[in-house]
Amino acid sequence: MRLPALASLALAAATLTGCGTAQDDAAPQAAPTSDQTPAPQARETGEADAVGTQAQGDAPDLSPADLTPEAEKGEKGARNVLLSFARAIELKQFGQAYDLMRGQAHDSTNESAFAARFDDFGKITVSSQTGLMEGAAGTIYYTAPITITGSSGKELAGDVVLSRVDDVPGASPESLRWSVRNFNVK
Repeated sequence: MRLPALASLALAAATLTGCGTAQDDAAPQAAPTSDQTPAPQARETGEADAVGTQAQGDAPDLSPADLTPEAEKGEKGARNVLLSFARAIELKQFGQAYDLMRGQAHDSTNESAFAARFDDFGKITVSSQTGLMEGAAGTIYYTAPITITGSSGKELAGDVVLSRVDDVPGASPESLRWSVRNFNVK
């Protein structure tokens, strides 16, 4: 006798779950997580630029994810920027990669020349191993090996150096953020 009673309960429960509102039937929207990127901050035109890459208006925002202030200061913060830089290169969003560069990396090239380094690469894959953290004279450095491989067989390999100013009085918000300081690949 228990079996028919259980079957009736299951049928009633199934019927009730189907009685939700139209809102209940809509696919749930994923809530943003802390590792998702913030809203775009630059290049909102949506037009292709001179080097043929799509401007950020139609492209994914590859800005580094927001981290806790403590995580941002250390290796996790450096890796966060390095991963954004690598992903921008893989997706041929060279303008976004270039925007993460400062110092020698930024001053030694322009955005068009940076993008031209990847001409004829085809599909790009970037790999990077764990790097080394060092501190000197109020600046923190993170150096990691990087390999950029194209489906065409082209390859660039070398080191990428990221840096940020240590927490010193008078440091600007810009200098307290990790950025690509040197991009030494051949």
